[in-house]
Amino acid sequence: MKNAREIALNAIYDIENKGLYSNIGVNKYLKNSNLKDIDRGFVTEIIYGVVENRYFLNYVIDKFSSIKSKKLSPYVRIILQMGIYQILFLDSVTDFAAVNESVNLAKKYYKKASGFVNGVLRNIVRNQNSIKYPDKNKDLVKYLSVKYSYEKWIVENWIKNFGKDFVEDLLEANNEKPSLYLRTNTLKISRDELIKKLKNQGIECEKAKLIEEAIVVKNLKNIENNKLFKLGYFQVQDISSMIIGHVINPNENSLILDVCSAPGGKTTHLATLMENTGQVVARDIFDHKLKLINENVKRLGLSNVKIEKFDALNIDKKSLEKFDYVLVDAPCSGFGIIRRKPEIKYKDKKEVLNLPKIQKNILKNSSKYVKKGGLLVYSTCTIEDRENIDIIKEFLKENDNFKLEPITNIKIDLENQENGYVKIYPHIHGMDGFFIAKIRRVR
Repeated sequence: MKNAREIALNAIYDIENKGLYSNIGVNKYLKNSNLKDIDRGFVTEIIYGVVENRYFLNYVIDKFSSIKSKKLSPYVRIILQMGIYQILFLDSVTDFAAVNESVNLAKKYYKKASGFVNGVLRNIVRNQNSIKYPDKNKDLVKYLSVKYSYEKWIVENWIKNFGKDFVEDLLEANNEKPSLYLRTNTLKISRDELIKKLKNQGIECEKAKLIEEAIVVKNLKNIENNKLFKLGYFQVQDISSMIIGHVINPNENSLILDVCSAPGGKTTHLATLMENTGQVVARDIFDHKLKLINENVKRLGLSNVKIEKFDALNIDKKSLEKFDYVLVDAPCSGFGIIRRKPEIKYKDKKEVLNLPKIQKNILKNSSKYVKKGGLLVYSTCTIEDRENIDIIKEFLKENDNFKLEPITNIKIDLENQENGYVKIYPHIHGMDGFFIAKIRRVR
């Protein structure tokens, strides 16, 4: 049976080489393991820690290894990264254990490199107090890129758009562990009752501010196997994402369209806010994502959600001017959720170049489904103006029958929400970075 470090190694390998998101990697590899909670926590710590600090760990390897990190076999490089992370970041692991267990992994996955791994890690143990970041005054971008492990182009772009101090605070916040939020399924249980039941399971939890159905939890492990989760008493959802439901604030018996619905957090929230009345049409283009929405809908006991396979880049003539509310939670760069998916920091510039074009098209198509007097809400989990307010400004310029409407029922971004949109940043608001715009069809 694989031990904790070997499970972490396999997960990191898949994240780095197969494009797996870290949260999916963690769930995939822990789901069928028989590890105790303490070991599950250790696996999670290693996976996120190594992915989050990849460039810094490679920087350390390059300082102490005769072979540069880029030229190493993937398994050898990851084993070294894991070892260095334990030596430099984890007080709970002795240096001896970090080296010894790394050598054991090397013997199993790349035997001829075990001596090399041993030598490099022992050298780092001896010299760990002398490891320094690049000179901040000589090259700020390189310093930030190494210290916080980011592609240089992202750091450069943010400094240009936000300024140095803002960016340093943002990068610092993005390295902090995010809080885990649950959304109470108020159709089945009250928030107070759910808190009581969670506490009876020994889970630390309390009411979250801002959203009346939100709970912040600290030590909830193995969520999918939790009895309360299986009973549909809650949905895991970040507070920023919950804000969208309250910005829309739907009336009962309304018709809602969620054009990019998966995995269904916002869909199920809207369906719940309508007290299981009306209908939410939830669309996506991938079968496995539609299946996920369906599973959440069933578990939460919702009967007012209709799931459809449809590409938001196409026009659906049957839906023209049909809906009271249309939600466009557009595909985006994801730069607001780096705390949850640290591999986003390593995106190539080409990956995000065409996103505004896609977002504009989806918004343009989706606006055609809004009734006169209806509401169009555009949201992303990124902090990039080119994917957010710039998209909205261009849309409004071309569609004078839509107007931004003040957001009044949530107090989050007082600077902008009177103008009809909110910009949420992790270091300012203590939650995932999001953008939400509330647009009314006036004629």
